[in-house]
Amino acid sequence: MSKTVRLIPALGAVLFAFVGLAACGGSKGIPSNAVVSIDGTPITQTAFKHWMQVAAVSSASGVFAKNPIAPDPPAYTKCVAHFKEISENKKLTAAQLKKQCEIQYKNLLQQVLGFLISSQWVIGEGNSLGVKVSDKEVKKQFETIKAQQFPKAAEFEKFLSTSGQSVSDLLLRVKLNLLSTKIQQKVIKDKSKVTQAQISKYYNENKSRYNVPEKRSVLLIQTKAEATAKTAKKEIQSGKSFASVAKLRSIDTASKVKGGLLTELLKGTEEATLDKAIFSAAPKQLNGPIKTPFGYYVYEVKSVTPGSVQTLAQASPSIKATLSATQERAVLAKFVKDFKAKWKAKTECRAAYLVSDCKTYKAPKTGTTSTPTP
Repeated sequence: MSKTVRLIPALGAVLFAFVGLAACGGSKGIPSNAVVSIDGTPITQTAFKHWMQVAAVSSASGVFAKNPIAPDPPAYTKCVAHFKEISENKKLTAAQLKKQCEIQYKNLLQQVLGFLISSQWVIGEGNSLGVKVSDKEVKKQFETIKAQQFPKAAEFEKFLSTSGQSVSDLLLRVKLNLLSTKIQQKVIKDKSKVTQAQISKYYNENKSRYNVPEKRSVLLIQTKAEATAKTAKKEIQSGKSFASVAKLRSIDTASKVKGGLLTELLKGTEEATLDKAIFSAAPKQLNGPIKTPFGYYVYEVKSVTPGSVQTLAQASPSIKATLSATQERAVLAKFVKDFKAKWKAKTECRAAYLVSDCKTYKAPKTGTTSTPTP
């Protein structure tokens, strides 16, 4: 449930319920009181009109948010009167206002039927797979969401009054969301499995990824003049601490505050001359000064962490996670494709309610029209 109602007709994103939705099929064909029939289960006129109004409320903004109403074909009498009342352009004719109502109706029809149809597809698929959601699960999730989004009872009551939805709508909406999640989990569990052979193959093909390079920690002092660097080196050799000399002499602000220490350097990350010097020097020996484009350096390698190669056993958990994620995406993509094809073939729509999810739908020829906006 969300404070801003949206219609998202996609598996895994079905968040709404509607009046008149049955959970099982019946006779084939479209009953007289229905706009669509899915495997014998009708989507009734009552359900369609209910969610057209919800969608009209959801999509309204600005001046159009004032008592929004769903367009009423074919004459659009109420819609025209409503647009005429709220329109800032008082010169629009009744025909122009009617045209705007027609456009709004077509847009909302696509959204609402897309949602209603995909919702029934999810319910039907749940039945096919034996996936169930208990009333206890639904109530618990509903109360959790309600407490998070509507801390005060008055806020929830206001949401109900302004969204056009009932508590029953919201409960079924939560049920659909839980059902979608369980279907996906079952599909992944049944179809997705990473073997040790796949893990080994991936490791052998990507061994370079599992090389851990050598790291070095170094003490250094950077100066502008060679004489200053030589002085710093002599001071350290005479017994002064590296940290005290770095604080006094170094111009490298990043290291001087740490006593001249830079930790866990990787080869190739410093200026070329300095980098070569650091990674060729023996540990615990004072070196320099060396000249670089940035000045002179006195340095001492404090410690060396040798490079290593992560073994197959060490790399297996991360490889398995990577392969699992890839495999799950592929499995779900195939499932969704088959799911849509399967249920589209079971979806019969009246001619006036044809949308892309109907089995007899044919995409219209492209074209553009312009219509004045109220």
